[in-house]
Amino acid sequence: MAETPRLRVQALSQIGISHVPPQFIQQPENRPVPPIKSLSTIDIPVIDLAGIDSDRSDEIRNEIGRVCEEWGAFQVINHGVPVRLLDDMRNVGLTFFHDLPMEEKLKYACDTSAAATEGYGTRMLAGAGDDAVLDWRDYFDHHTFPLSRRNPSRWPHFPPQYREVVAEYADQMKLLAHKLLASISQSLGLVASSIEHAVAHSDFGAITLLTQDDVEGLQVLKDGNWIIVKPLSHAIIVLLSDQTEIMTNGKYRSAIHRAIANSSKARLSVATFHDPAKPKIISPIADLISESCPPRYRAVLYSDYVSSWYTKGPEGKRNIDSLLL
Repeated sequence: MAETPRLRVQALSQIGISHVPPQFIQQPENRPVPPIKSLSTIDIPVIDLAGIDSDRSDEIRNEIGRVCEEWGAFQVINHGVPVRLLDDMRNVGLTFFHDLPMEEKLKYACDTSAAATEGYGTRMLAGAGDDAVLDWRDYFDHHTFPLSRRNPSRWPHFPPQYREVVAEYADQMKLLAHKLLASISQSLGLVASSIEHAVAHSDFGAITLLTQDDVEGLQVLKDGNWIIVKPLSHAIIVLLSDQTEIMTNGKYRSAIHRAIANSSKARLSVATFHDPAKPKIISPIADLISESCPPRYRAVLYSDYVSSWYTKGPEGKRNIDSLLL
């Protein structure tokens, strides 16, 4: 069941509506409040990955471990993803959303009756009814890994290089995810492949890699306060996801984050989810369990966790907290 054009945020914005439709109005308790002024100078940590494969590997690994424990979120620079590719990805995304006529975009509409379907949409939760509160955004979801799920014929070819850029971007993000997961494993005293082995054949919660344009909007929760993630040119944001928190037995916490709509500017972000295969059972890694450190989470089939997320929605940590022992 494809979504109707009336629910496209871009279409609503372009016709110059005077009031936000009720489907997009959050309950008062869920609405963001202005950030505390004293926190405006605080930003999530930035880690320079230059030398991660040579002379600075121990230093970088220790820094990654510290920020995973304290924040669950950080930005990386000198990450190895070509600057040209980051610019190309942003440009093809902006061109698709801004320049392709709505009737053409709707040819790629996703099926809202099922979870995590590929395509162009506004509703993310499966089977969301007309009374569901929606985020003020449109998105295009691509399936890029495993390669057996990658089908560029389902992707737009406007602009002409769109498919080529998305494929190369996905390949580069996977390489970066491998590198980061290895460092996260080693920072825990594990072999480099420990977490990566748990997310083998990844395609959808270990870490999320995100790039954003120069419009502020992303916020991360730290010590009860929402911290604005200030855009840093060509940096990549790393967000630990729930599966990593489970596998590290809570030593590293997943990052609670949200995106705030800008009243005067459109914002573009590209999120890459490096997640376990659906049949994978996720549980604390055995080497992190001991008599003095028993498991904090029960094992869960990843496909069940995804279904719960798409049915209930994110809302803080309620999905992972349901697995606490």
